[in-house]
This record gives sequence, C-alpha cells and structure tokens, in this order.
Amino acid sequence: MKANVKSIIGSKKGEITLPSQFKEVLRTDIIKRAFHAQESHKLQPYGSKPRAGLDYSADLSKRRRKYRGTYGSGRSRSPRKVMWSRGSQFGYEGAVAPFTKGGRRTHPPKVEKKIYELINKKERRLAVRSALSATILKSLVEKKHVIEKVDVPLIVESKAEKLDKSKKVFEMLLKLGLKEEMERVKEKRIRAGKGKMRGRKYKKKVGPLIVTSNGCALSRAARNLPGVQVVSVKRLNVSALAPGSHPGRLTIFTEDAIKLLDKEGLFQ
Repeated sequence: MKANVKSIIGSKKGEITLPSQFKEVLRTDIIKRAFHAQESHKLQPYGSKPRAGLDYSADLSKRRRKYRGTYGSGRSRSPRKVMWSRGSQFGYEGAVAPFTKGGRRTHPPKVEKKIYELINKKERRLAVRSALSATILKSLVEKKHVIEKVDVPLIVESKAEKLDKSKKVFEMLLKLGLKEEMERVKEKRIRAGKGKMRGRKYKKKVGPLIVTSNGCALSRAARNLPGVQVVSVKRLNVSALAPGSHPGRLTIFTEDAIKLLDKEGLFQ
C-alpha cells in the first residue's frame, strides 16, 4: 500500500510504501488490554495508616473481680473505651471494632496490593500494530476528528523534524488541512467533582499525534500547542495511538519515521 508524502506547506511531494505493520487486523480487545496494562504502571500504591482506628485502649474484661470489667452488668463483649467514671461505675462507648464509631475499617486498602498489570510481549506488539493500522482507516479517524480533505495516513517530509518554533509547527498543521481540528482542541471545560481540587481542574481534548524518527526540535516546538503530542517511533505505545483505549487517533508520520519503522521491523 502506498501513501502520499506532503511537504510542510501542504503540497504533494512524492509517495512512500507503507510497511507491513499497517496491515494488521484491528483488534480492539487487544488494544484495550494493552492500554489498561500500561495505565496501571502510572498508579501509586496507597493504603490506610496501620494504626487507624486503633488508638484507643478498649480492652474490656469479663472476669468476675477484674477492676473496670463488665462482668454481671449484662453488656455484650464489644470492645469499649471509658468515657466517664464515678467510683466503681464507668460509662463506656464502643471503640476499635469496625461497627463502632471511629473504629477501624473492616478491610482497608493495603499498599502491598498488586496493581501493576502485566501483558505478554507478543500481545503488546500486536496491540501497537493494530493501533497503527487504525490510524490509516479514514472512516475511523473522521469519526473522532474534524478533518476536511486530509489524506489518511498523513505523512510529511522529514524536513518537518527541524521545525524549532511553535508558530512554524502550527502553520504546518494549518497547511495540512487541520484548521478545524486545531480549533476543536482549543476547547476546555471545568471538570465535575472533586478532581478540581486535585491538580486536574480542566478537561482538555486530545488532538493530533506526530510521530518522528527520534528526539528532535519538533518535539520541543510542539509542546505548547494544545492537544498536540509528539513521540518517537521507537517509543510508540497504545496510550499514544489509542488514548482511552479508543483506536483511530489522527496521526501524522514523518517520512523518516516510516522508513525507520520498516528498516528495523519495529513491533514485529
């Protein structure tokens, strides 16, 4: 399968043969599995304080002559703490037990819980190839993005990797026909719920992904563009190609990235 190569000003420059990685069958189940495995690596272990709910001395004896015991008073064996005393009389309140006010939790979260999911190497590579093939399905890409008269896949000349200004990258995207797409990703809204208080106040839209041959000036120049992400072809992953485990992201490949993908047989 051949695809057109565009210049940074939007004109057709030539053609290139797509490598075999783009011929993989779309497997949404494998993509979803690989996505969740990768996202689990970002999770931070959490758990409750080991002594949470156990800071009271709530031992209650049932022996006959034990001082401050409950023998013969008709009380249950629930652990209790002393709230007041008058001679040999005491006022108790339940404590420590899970069913009491301020007591420990029955099954609290534990830091030793295994939250790091594993996935087979062949499955992970299959997921990346499947997500790559989804980027050339025009019907799937158009469903998720606002694009007009744009070639899919979208491949630009390697000269694009030398762009070192955000303004130049933005102009290239406009000339490639992504004006409406760049307007779409500007929108952001305030998140509902308590996430506003946890460093993620705004929800932003996901925009184009630019795949380069290696770390280059373009990766730094595109950082300030909303929704745009730049990744090296050797570091491609399912989270970048199919955010939210949904394949069909609008992806722009540089010519060198396609050649490197074919030459080294990545993800095979």
